[in-house]
Amino acid sequence: MNSQNTYPTAIHRIVAACRAGNYELMIAPMPSGWAIMGGSQFLKGYSLLLPDPVVPHLNAMESPHRDQFLKDMATLGDAVLAVTGGVRINYAMFGNTEPALHVHVIPRYADEVPELRNAHPWTYDWDAAAPFSLAVHGSLLTKLKQALKNT
Repeated sequence: MNSQNTYPTAIHRIVAACRAGNYELMIAPMPSGWAIMGGSQFLKGYSLLLPDPVVPHLNAMESPHRDQFLKDMATLGDAVLAVTGGVRINYAMFGNTEPALHVHVIPRYADEVPELRNAHPWTYDWDAAAPFSLAVHGSLLTKLKQALKNT
């Protein structure tokens, strides 16, 4: 059986890689899942929180695990905000394209281009953004790991 059948979504595959300890973009394990850097750094520090075990959507989680997941979301947002110096965090949960719960944690900055500063994050051209690279984003990843370790 191939990994597409075993792990039906990219979220499932990333969680499996995090469990195995071989996902380059992993920031840290969290009580409810995994904090990872976004593969596209369209805004410096863009991160995600993935639940473990993977569920289809927030309402599919039992209450104590759901409460922890939402707490972890805010904790990751606090760390991203502190490390990046952003002015706020945008949080997004959709699950329409990738039907597995995941939260986008997106720092916003005062120096963003004026027409994008107050726009929806999906207004950015994600395809033109810098892909995650240890050479470029490694120190940010290390700072996020440290910030989460201290929570």
